[in-house]
Amino acid sequence: MRRLSVRRSPIHGKGVFALCTLAAGERIIEYKGEVTSWRRAAKRIVQGSGEYGHTFVFGLSDGRVIDGSIGGNSARWLNHACSANCEAVEVDGRVFIEAAVDIQCGEELLISYGLCVDDPEDEETRRQYVCRCGSPACRGTMLAVADEALV
Repeated sequence: MRRLSVRRSPIHGKGVFALCTLAAGERIIEYKGEVTSWRRAAKRIVQGSGEYGHTFVFGLSDGRVIDGSIGGNSARWLNHACSANCEAVEVDGRVFIEAAVDIQCGEELLISYGLCVDDPEDEETRRQYVCRCGSPACRGTMLAVADEALV
């Protein structure tokens, strides 16, 4: 039985939605793609090899990344939310998405991106990483807070 569906999201572009109830703590999907260096992934982004307007790069603790634009799966369509209902868990160089709370059938699966950039105070940078989650706890940005650095 399929548990997930990718379809248009009210937050941004495509999103991943639950087709059944998912329990808090449940491992939902692995984030798949080519494991590569930041340098190689960044070069692909600049050359435009991924989907237009999307970056499918997930940072690993060892400095490498999983590039979901090459061999990726549905997990690459997870959108950001400041009050996420899922979390990313890294195990032996692999990233799994787990439910942080109970998720009802039809709900969009959301993670906090925790993005890190060189100059988060730059106006153009802030504009590029504006958050569209619409939650009451929205920080207005997909950039990491002090103790967060996930994607």
